[in-house]
Amino acid sequence: MNFSEIFKQSNQLCKVSPDGKYLCCLFDVSTLQILQLYTCLDQISHMDWSSDSLFILCAMYKRGLVQVWSLEQPDWHCKIDEGSIGLVSSRWSPDGRHILNTTEFHMRVTVWSLCTKAVSYIKYPKACQKGVDFSRDGCYMALAERRDCKDYVSVFVCDDWHLLRHFETETQDLAGLEWSPNGCVLAVWDSCLEYKVLLYSLDGRLLSTYSAYEWSLGVKSVTWSPSSQFLAIGSYDEKVRILNHITWKKIAQFEHPATINNTKAVAYKEVERRPAVGNEDLSLHNITLGSTLFNTQSKYEICPPPVQIPVVKPDPDRANPKIGVSTLAFSTDSRYVATKNDNMASVVWVWDMQKMSLEAVLEQTSAVRCFQWDPRRPRLALCTGNTKLYLWSPAGCVSVQVPTEGGFQVQSLTWHCSGDSLILLGKEQLCLCYMDTEQEDK
Repeated sequence: MNFSEIFKQSNQLCKVSPDGKYLCCLFDVSTLQILQLYTCLDQISHMDWSSDSLFILCAMYKRGLVQVWSLEQPDWHCKIDEGSIGLVSSRWSPDGRHILNTTEFHMRVTVWSLCTKAVSYIKYPKACQKGVDFSRDGCYMALAERRDCKDYVSVFVCDDWHLLRHFETETQDLAGLEWSPNGCVLAVWDSCLEYKVLLYSLDGRLLSTYSAYEWSLGVKSVTWSPSSQFLAIGSYDEKVRILNHITWKKIAQFEHPATINNTKAVAYKEVERRPAVGNEDLSLHNITLGSTLFNTQSKYEICPPPVQIPVVKPDPDRANPKIGVSTLAFSTDSRYVATKNDNMASVVWVWDMQKMSLEAVLEQTSAVRCFQWDPRRPRLALCTGNTKLYLWSPAGCVSVQVPTEGGFQVQSLTWHCSGDSLILLGKEQLCLCYMDTEQEDK
């Protein structure tokens, strides 16, 4: 494992191009040379690549502006001004030639074409957690709508943006929607006040409804497995329920107990220690560099059951209580799913989908900020806001010190699409971690 030098960045607005060649801020990932430098009219709120990695979208929400830059033709650029109606969201369509802008107060979605300069308007978009989703093949867009105090879903064909289906949903207050990876089923879920998940076909038929309980805070997170065989639902009752794609019934339930008695699951606990400092280490040269001399080192220890998990009791008087399963992530091969229960913020749980049982528990010394699966193999990377990178695979767990000066703290991370490297983001800096794939293959 090798690390690059530190580079500056702002607001963690750094993204790898879909083809994996470039890092937004326009660094070449292989050499980290600056290829292009673009100047925008105001502070950038959001930045994204087109699907073919040829254009970069920069949205300035405060000014209601979007600027688009071309990688192949640096002199070409495009400016979209939403004017007094404002702007709260901007995103690419799957073809990379249309831009969808959501105006303030969610009055409408404006579809701008870069090729023909044509403009289309979609009314009544709903302001919710996840109100727009594209099918994986880029053919269809599902949009949540709210009109006459009722929830609707409109399905558009992305080629010419004509309406394919429009139907009312059986929700009190629709909170989100998501296509299955194969594009056959649309999952729609209600707000946390009512536990309800609805499965619709492409033509708007209701295939199934799932509700685990009533009269309590319900759904907190929903995600599909890459194979489209499983739908995982994280709830405020600290449980994950797995639905199958044939009957849409629950086939497994994963709980997050404060005491783990499972003898088959491996419990990893991060243990910190400060290195012993001798007189010869206290030279002015070493103290000035300060790279690893006073850094806290850590390693994982395997704990025998029963294992006590640290639990933080949520404040019932505050909004959005820190309780329940907020984060779900399937490995690329759908073999594992990683979960995080908010009132156990320093713990990541890894479940085996073949055995439908707990595989591993990773207990960190600090709250977990972010975790993400390797896009090519079952390997999980996570960070906790300190100077370390953590990796889990079925072979075991490892804690890696990021060897940089100045105490670079990893706030979030993103895998490169090849799985050969990781982009580590701090508050105002970034660093690349290169994996030794040849060593792994041996």
